[in-house]
Amino acid sequence: MSRHSSFRCSKFRHVYGKPATKEHSYDGVPITRSVHDNHHCSANPCFIAVVTECAGGGSFLVLPVHHTGRVDPQHPRVCGHSGRVLDVKWNPFDDHCIASCSEDCTVKIWDIPVCGVQQNLTKARKTLIGHSRRVGLIEWHPTAENLLLSAAYDYKVLLWDVSQAGAVIRFPVRVALLLSVSFNSDGSRLAASCKDRRVRVLDPRTGKILQVSSNKTHRATKVLYIGGLKMLLSTGSSPWNHRQIVLWDPDDLSEPLYEEDLDGSAGVLFPFYDPDTHILYLAGKGDGNIRYYELSAEKPYISFLTEYRSLLPQRGLGVMPKRGLDVNACEVFRFYRLIAVKDLVEPLSMIVLRKESGIFQEDLYPMTAGNQAALTAQEWLSGINRGPVLMSLKPGTRLANPYPESPAEKGLVRQLGNLRFQMGPSFYRQQDEIRGLREQLNQKEVSNTDNNRKQIKSMKRK
Repeated sequence: MSRHSSFRCSKFRHVYGKPATKEHSYDGVPITRSVHDNHHCSANPCFIAVVTECAGGGSFLVLPVHHTGRVDPQHPRVCGHSGRVLDVKWNPFDDHCIASCSEDCTVKIWDIPVCGVQQNLTKARKTLIGHSRRVGLIEWHPTAENLLLSAAYDYKVLLWDVSQAGAVIRFPVRVALLLSVSFNSDGSRLAASCKDRRVRVLDPRTGKILQVSSNKTHRATKVLYIGGLKMLLSTGSSPWNHRQIVLWDPDDLSEPLYEEDLDGSAGVLFPFYDPDTHILYLAGKGDGNIRYYELSAEKPYISFLTEYRSLLPQRGLGVMPKRGLDVNACEVFRFYRLIAVKDLVEPLSMIVLRKESGIFQEDLYPMTAGNQAALTAQEWLSGINRGPVLMSLKPGTRLANPYPESPAEKGLVRQLGNLRFQMGPSFYRQQDEIRGLREQLNQKEVSNTDNNRKQIKSMKRK
């Protein structure tokens, strides 16, 4: 199917990318020069984390998401690894907890203070030791709390309960070296692309391989579950080395449902999917453009919308969760582009063009996955599957957890939630007010200076 296919009516035909100005970007960030094909960036409504280049050991930078502009070269970092950091991921249920993996064969769990990192953070809350070679991938479970998957170059795949000491699941079958992983919406299945360029579907509780694709016509590098449509997407290359996207039925990987060649570039294609709008974003490493597609459960499955173009290439990308978007501006997705040639992290907002901006658009923002876990790690390990706890993005709206908890757990969650949601936003609100007052003061000083100059000129004329 060509990107210039027949016209298809869609409310997302006019989605456009709006890059932030330099004042609202993060300038002076020494972005890592690692050739590892990871995103090197992770974001949540409170913080943005970027893997940085440093001499000796590994580090990453954690910045409050609202504190944009020029970054101090001496800004404190998280620097507890003895080898280069390869990936970072925020806990989806705790905005102040982040995991990192490194060439030093460890995975570390860090607690970030509410006010941000004020001095170099070298002591992790927990260090997970179980791999014998560098750890290249980490991924949090989408619905169960405290579950983290790690994959390393020793061909081991481990699932950790970070509230305990050791790994709770060690995959008994040695899977080929993993290039990417993706959980389905309730975390009952795990898709993986491997170094042998095949796509695999596994049971994450047992490590049993359920499906394996053929690599005759498609060599996969990245894989992604398409939530809500019961499909699997992979990006990679064709036998003619053209970059390619392929859709699969996760229950039958013998033949693809759909495949399309895109171009002859060499950079890895990173797929990002929004299950609320069914929009697929494709961003290539080293590219300046991002393509958007709309997916559906019926043939032809995929329809090209448009693309964002920039002259500046991206080394990696972070994504803001839906609960951190500006709904009043009709923002449906937000990237953080790592532009290494400029030492710049550039927020890029995907906005739906609407006449009535500033009003909550219910058709753009259905109930979405929130920041509350649906079940505990022990419940999931016992065989229970639950979908994500949904929340409304409409300002002032909250939804109770449909899965009951014990009174003690409920009270503890309420206390922690109140502490983090009250202290965090108030701190950043105060900082924004101070910044606004400074700008007003500067404007007044400029206007007073101009008035004084005018008075002096008029006196000289007289």
